[in-house]
Amino acid sequence: MSLPRLVKLAVVAATILLPTLGGQAVAQRNADADSGPPTATPIKHLVIIFQENVSFDHYFATYPRATNPADEPRFVAADSTPSVNGLDEALLTENPNAANPKRLDRSQPITCDMDHDYTNEQRAFDHGLMDKFVEFAAGGSCIDKSLVMDYYDGNTVTALWNYAQHFAMSDNSFSDTFGPSTPGALNMIAGQTHGATPAAIPGSVSNATITGDPRPALDQCFKGKGTVTMSGKNVGDLLNASKVSWGWFQGGFRPTGTDTNGSAVCGSTHRNVGGATVTDYIPHHEPFQYFPQTANPAHTPPASVDEIGHDGPANHQYDLAHFFTAADAGKLPAVSYVKAAAYQDGHAGYSDPLDEQTFLVETINHLEHLPSWRSTAVIILYDDSDGWYDHVMGPILTQSTDAADALTGAGMCGVARAGAFLDRCGLGPRQPLLVVSPFAKRNFVDHSVTAQASTLRFIEDNWSLGRLGNQSFDARDGTLANLFDFELSRGDREGADRLFLDPSTGEPTHE
Repeated sequence: MSLPRLVKLAVVAATILLPTLGGQAVAQRNADADSGPPTATPIKHLVIIFQENVSFDHYFATYPRATNPADEPRFVAADSTPSVNGLDEALLTENPNAANPKRLDRSQPITCDMDHDYTNEQRAFDHGLMDKFVEFAAGGSCIDKSLVMDYYDGNTVTALWNYAQHFAMSDNSFSDTFGPSTPGALNMIAGQTHGATPAAIPGSVSNATITGDPRPALDQCFKGKGTVTMSGKNVGDLLNASKVSWGWFQGGFRPTGTDTNGSAVCGSTHRNVGGATVTDYIPHHEPFQYFPQTANPAHTPPASVDEIGHDGPANHQYDLAHFFTAADAGKLPAVSYVKAAAYQDGHAGYSDPLDEQTFLVETINHLEHLPSWRSTAVIILYDDSDGWYDHVMGPILTQSTDAADALTGAGMCGVARAGAFLDRCGLGPRQPLLVVSPFAKRNFVDHSVTAQASTLRFIEDNWSLGRLGNQSFDARDGTLANLFDFELSRGDREGADRLFLDPSTGEPTHE
């Protein structure tokens, strides 16, 4: 079946809906191709793997050229590989920052955590000069402040480079705003960080807008000071209204017991590659727990495999194990958000690129073995940059004038328009975004501007959900359509729609 190509969105601020692709007849054919409601594309199962704290240059600075030293996994790019907007010779050897970027290798997977505070990230950008990362984005625990400039190449993040070779990636995708994990997670599911109660928590909430990492007040696990609740709608509301199955699946979400008050305790742990013991579940990484209508406060499990993705006691919030249970039972939800246990989420300080690679490869290998793969797309993206150096500044589409802002002067990120929610300065730092799918373009780099809510927009358009409103970034962020080729016939895709990798090395296997 040949479907017309989706329209590429050239300007991120323009509001262009995905085309109807032939109207009801095409929608019905897509519905017949696999179980589930009608879709605007052949994609019936969208899996969003949401990782932690990586800038684009930190993982792809020299793509597709790897150093290939002895005793490390090799990466040699195909001759037809397109270039990316990475670090050229001048930025590597005469960088305007206080230090030049240096290559990190597989012997250095564990690093200190950088400073990814809402204000300090803006200071590091220095009015767009991108030259104050050592002064403002280096981590407080980092002895060597120049580490913030450094990067890995295809001998360490080998799997991601191989996915980029075989499928599609973007070199122009950004955080919707500056700041740490919680704003990124909220923007991905709601395009919105405004609507917090209480309206002010120093360093975390200002003008009812989240700029830091307050914990969700409704979550029983690790409940404590600095907790908030969000008002408004998120993508879960839209999916529920259209009866589209969905779920958030996170490592460590399953309780290990209860405390003396009967509240859930999420105490499972793993050891990372450096031998440190890391608690699996991090509550401020679970954005649906901030909203009363989509929260699962007690971490109640689903009553059965048939409930996974549907209404029930778990309220669409699950442990990571339930994702694989549903997938193996042929009951993969239409939309699945997949969050690794903390030691595998890629966050500097407690995770690392090698543990992250194991998770990514094992998850994608698993999905590629399933019959549902023929109608699946996997999006890999990140919640924030961790403060790691990146040389590209995106367009500032949301301006703000609050004491927390510092991009264009003290208390300034441009000049906010009348009625705009403050403390949403952005676009923020640039991060990796990859699409792994039978319908992904082959060895392709997309240069169009996208952001975290572009994933939200893709869901809204593919399942005809409409927009969230209330200044959500879903109406502003660019489409992901340019990463796909829906004109590929089944014959064109056979033999090229799967790439099995070794979880340890990231190199192709011969499955």
